[in-house]
Amino acid sequence: MSTSSPFAIVLTSKERAELTRRARKQTLRYREVVRARIVLLAATGLHNDEIAQRLDTTRESVGKWRKRFFEERVAGLKERQRPGRPPVFSP
Repeated sequence: MSTSSPFAIVLTSKERAELTRRARKQTLRYREVVRARIVLLAATGLHNDEIAQRLDTTRESVGKWRKRFFEERVAGLKERQRPGRPPVFSP
């Protein structure tokens, strides 16, 4: 059973344009495209379960990116520094 998220997403026209551009861009990494799509679908009022099903990802992942966008807006969708050894191969 899905419940509504406490992080309701309301986009400005500028944010919507930027996220739409990211969601359609074919040269971005797949994970960045999915993040943009998550936020765009969340802005339409869909529940995390339904977004996860549509994008073939987990509900936890959808909740994480919805919350981060709610708190930090577009800047929150950027990749953060991770602990551990740096990657050996370039993207």
